[in-house]
Amino acid sequence: MTTTVTTTEAAVRGCAITIRRARTHNLADVDLTVPRNRLVVIVGVSGSGKSSLVFDTIAAEAGYQLNETYPPFTRNRLPKWTRPDVDHIDGLTPVIVVDQRRLGGNARSTVGTITDTWTYLRLLYSRVGTPVLGESNRFSFNDPTGMCPACSGLGEIVVSAVERFLDLDRSLAEGAILVPGFGNGGYWYSQYADIGSFDADTPLREWRPAEREALLYGGEAAAALGHKPPDGYEGVVERFERIHLHTSDNLSERKQDVIRRFTRAETCPDCAGERLNAAARAVTVRGRTIGELSRLEITELLEFVRTIDDERAAPVVSALVGRLEAMVTIGLGYLVLARATTTLSGGESQRIKMVRHLGSSLTEMTYVVDEPTVGLHPADVESMIDLLERLRDSGNTVLVVEHDPAVMARADQVIEIGPGAGSSGGRLVFQGTFDRLRTADTPTGRSLRRDIGRGGPAREATGRLTIADACRNNLRDLTVRIPTGVLTVFTGVAGSGKSSSQPNSSTSTTPR
Repeated sequence: MTTTVTTTEAAVRGCAITIRRARTHNLADVDLTVPRNRLVVIVGVSGSGKSSLVFDTIAAEAGYQLNETYPPFTRNRLPKWTRPDVDHIDGLTPVIVVDQRRLGGNARSTVGTITDTWTYLRLLYSRVGTPVLGESNRFSFNDPTGMCPACSGLGEIVVSAVERFLDLDRSLAEGAILVPGFGNGGYWYSQYADIGSFDADTPLREWRPAEREALLYGGEAAAALGHKPPDGYEGVVERFERIHLHTSDNLSERKQDVIRRFTRAETCPDCAGERLNAAARAVTVRGRTIGELSRLEITELLEFVRTIDDERAAPVVSALVGRLEAMVTIGLGYLVLARATTTLSGGESQRIKMVRHLGSSLTEMTYVVDEPTVGLHPADVESMIDLLERLRDSGNTVLVVEHDPAVMARADQVIEIGPGAGSSGGRLVFQGTFDRLRTADTPTGRSLRRDIGRGGPAREATGRLTIADACRNNLRDLTVRIPTGVLTVFTGVAGSGKSSSQPNSSTSTTPR
């Protein structure tokens, strides 16, 4: 790519990102100069080219160039970036993309570990906990010195779902044992049907309870049968667990599928789900164990940590309070540190990522944030904006794809891509302040001026759907009557229980 850079362009080098003739996806030879170290909001109708500009051009080129600085061995293990179709980009800094993809992670990843708050808690307990246990790793469920030996720090154990093993209405010959390999024609079938201890042609429901016990578990139940099984006999559960749960080889997809179908997770009986060994579970700070703190809502945990006044832990307490305050500020005060990251929604995951980056001491980074206020209550939007401004004020460039006027109003600059979607978009239609945007003749400007607070006449409900005594998650015996045949909107701050308002085993739903 050969580009002639003008004197004006050279003047903004080092303080702006300059883009010349960007053509990624539907971008139509876009020329743009984006100020650095500012909060810049990119707006436009869906499909206008916002993401093509921010994610697929700016972020992609920055990611590609940064990856090129690493040796090939490292590059092969980094995320792959596709270079954008653009004549020239200048003034880029390392980019961090904060999108709404779920955090995911493995069974060891929790809100506490992903935000580093668990690290600070471990340090706190290692310094001022009683009895003294020593290093902070002794409070890590991901370290052999701290994890519960029974569940290896997972808080759960996998057990056989024995109630799924048998179809009592069938005989052995008819396939009463539902586990693959144990039914008629299966590899293990003869170990039960042909040993003379069981009637292979009688439905299991008609067997004596002791016979079904012997079939499943062997042991004393099998020894007590009138016709004793041969030496080395294994019950169905014993054999299943030996083959599928107690092997150390890499499990095939077939075995993994069988395990999913015939097992379930239960809270570890040794650590009661706290993941830690007995020594770590016994240490307290101000009368509370680290496991107890991990189950407190973050707002409650913050109040507790603020009461700790010990010079030995002052730096740790200060860092922990700062991180917890950020989580409360961004509307995550209802979470607990023990919650698995795999259970977080996309919006929660994005806000968790924001909190992680607040703790970074890196500057001159470019943060690209994808619609951070989606799904947020108006009360939480201001907190999100505060967080974006904190990232900017730490010496970074913050580029936000957003539709919320409240975010636009706080931006240092607003850029609109459009005017339409697809081939009708991909052009720079506005760049300037929010006040100027409100008077601009652009799709976003016109929408900001439009009165959207008035709707048509209310429709009459055709009936009522009653949800009685709902207790899912944080709902407290909630009873609500929802009108049918009309559009109903559920509102409330994040974590208030909106998504929990649905029928479940503890909810009765009646149309009335």
